[in-house]
Amino acid sequence: MAERFRHVAIVGKHQAPGIRPVLEEIAQFLCSQGLEVSLEADTALNTGLTGYDALSNDELGRQCDLAVVVGGDGTMLGFARDMARHGLPLVGINQGRLGFITDIPFERWRESLAPILAGDYEVEPRTMLEGAVWRDGEAIFSGQALNDVVLSRGQTASMIELRIHAGGELVASIRADGIIVATPTGSTAYALSAGGPLLHPSIGGWLLVPIASHTLTNRPIVLPDAGEVSLEIVAGRDASVNFDMQGLASLLHGDRITVRRSQHCVRFLHPKGWSYYATLRRKLRWYE
Repeated sequence: MAERFRHVAIVGKHQAPGIRPVLEEIAQFLCSQGLEVSLEADTALNTGLTGYDALSNDELGRQCDLAVVVGGDGTMLGFARDMARHGLPLVGINQGRLGFITDIPFERWRESLAPILAGDYEVEPRTMLEGAVWRDGEAIFSGQALNDVVLSRGQTASMIELRIHAGGELVASIRADGIIVATPTGSTAYALSAGGPLLHPSIGGWLLVPIASHTLTNRPIVLPDAGEVSLEIVAGRDASVNFDMQGLASLLHGDRITVRRSQHCVRFLHPKGWSYYATLRRKLRWYE
């Protein structure tokens, strides 16, 4: 039986021009449906919206049973990572450009949101990555990613040399500008720009995509998501690693980045009849 809702969080891309009246209209609509509404604290602070509780992400995760995210995929990424451990379902209204995960067009938000609030929706879980940076046997950084983990060379440095293991087995040693470990969700992000394939969200796998490899035979590969991926820096200066938008710079020779499947997943809600392929056709203009 579909879940019904009582308390909805609103998160907005508060830097976007004209976002305040949009968020206010959505909040009033939710209230008219008999729902309690709270705003994410930064959204409330930066838009000046009043009349609703302004809560931290942790408070939203504990108190709300649905979140409406208004903005682009970047707005969704950080919030989705925080909400995964709470199991809070997310609805994305797109005010950005591409919008693969904030997929409801802004001009149709009302007609799309109303059935979802009434319990008529489809649930789509998305896997996440989690991992750490290890130095001399100690974890010096950890993070989670819905899109990808990106290891890349410094701004002024030459290529980096990496040794890659998957499930305890050596996969390859490569020289490149970097490498991307991407989830199926992240296959439409940086990995796509670097020449990686699209991976359907229902597939249990990761993409391993070299960035400007020195050897043309270092091609993207799809790995099972059951094991751990290890990236060891053999040579190169000032490399950095980013778990979505969380980063660590100035990595050293011998540093090792481990990546595995997170125990948490993100839950997206879509209107009935939503199609992943239709999203690709629309966003990538496959109909032209």
